[in-house]
Amino acid sequence: MRRLVLFLAFKHVRRRALQSSLTVVGVAVGVMVLITALSLTNGFIDELISSTLKATPHITLQSFDGSLLPNDLAVLEALEAHPEVEAAAPYLTGQALIARRANTRLGITARQGYTQLVGIDPELERRVLELRVLEEQHQALKDGNGIILGDSLALRQLGVLPGDEVFINNIDGRRAFLEVAGTFRVGNELIDSLVSYLSIPALQNYLQSEDMITGYHLRVTRPQEASRVGVALGEQFGLQPISWERLFSSLIEQLRLQKVVISVVVFLIVLVASMGIANILVLTVSEKTEEIAILRALGASERQVLSVFTLEAFLLGGTGTLLGALLGTGVSLYFKFQPYPLPGDLYFIRQLPVELQAFDLLWVCGLSLGTSVVAGLLPARRASNLKPVDILR
Repeated sequence: MRRLVLFLAFKHVRRRALQSSLTVVGVAVGVMVLITALSLTNGFIDELISSTLKATPHITLQSFDGSLLPNDLAVLEALEAHPEVEAAAPYLTGQALIARRANTRLGITARQGYTQLVGIDPELERRVLELRVLEEQHQALKDGNGIILGDSLALRQLGVLPGDEVFINNIDGRRAFLEVAGTFRVGNELIDSLVSYLSIPALQNYLQSEDMITGYHLRVTRPQEASRVGVALGEQFGLQPISWERLFSSLIEQLRLQKVVISVVVFLIVLVASMGIANILVLTVSEKTEEIAILRALGASERQVLSVFTLEAFLLGGTGTLLGALLGTGVSLYFKFQPYPLPGDLYFIRQLPVELQAFDLLWVCGLSLGTSVVAGLLPARRASNLKPVDILR
């Protein structure tokens, strides 16, 4: 009887070749689009996090009450000696208004903005962060009068370029004049529009906090373990750890929610295609009512009739899912190895990022196949419940 079940299922599929093909194509397109969309979303998420980490230490250690700490070389050496810490650097932070002067002769108007000042040791900090500008302009920072601005802060808010002069001041009237040594862009506006880097001595002089720092920036071997390592180091040195995941927790949650929304919206394509499977089976049951009755009269059980139509749904859904998985994987790999360029003046990335994950591929295929089979269960149960006596009479 197993051969009979297979024979009838294949025969029904072949009999409606055009409808079956269109249904398979519908499922395949839905699976392909879903896999491709997830791969692109994964790529954008990974690229944004990677870019953010270029200007964000994996772990920040500071006092619990926000008070300043002495710049203790012994603590720095102990942090660097930790087996899971790649690099450590002291830092000092402060807030200020930053502005450029007006120049009526050149027609330049005064512009100002707010900035988070981060005082760093250029030699040590460039081992913690991956900002190329810190490598290129570390000497300008060491000289004491250089400042590095986020791209959005420099161009959009202040309208300054490298070599221009800016000044910072606070409510106490303290003011310092600095030269823009360079700019950076990581693609995260929370950083690009707010953060400025200068040397620790320059910021100590501005804040009048000689030989004091806010805490330490750390780079660890595995960024995904930053929270655990931070807690251990915080307990060891009596400092408050802040991991990059905690600092950008809202951003990470938004990116994950975006992926879920995209998955749900694109899955509707698969759902619509699955309704095509149900439509084919309903028509088949209607046309094959007498044939089903004869099979039942000859000894076929309800389970065997149910198996015929369930297998038909599985064949249609499985073929479409397999074809869609191959197409989706192919499209994703194509964009991965033949990147599509993006305009550099509009996006912080230069090419379309793609990250194909095996887990996404498995759950998409499983969901598509399961939906297809479920869509065929109702007409299959209807076929198995037909009463042969009533029909043949």
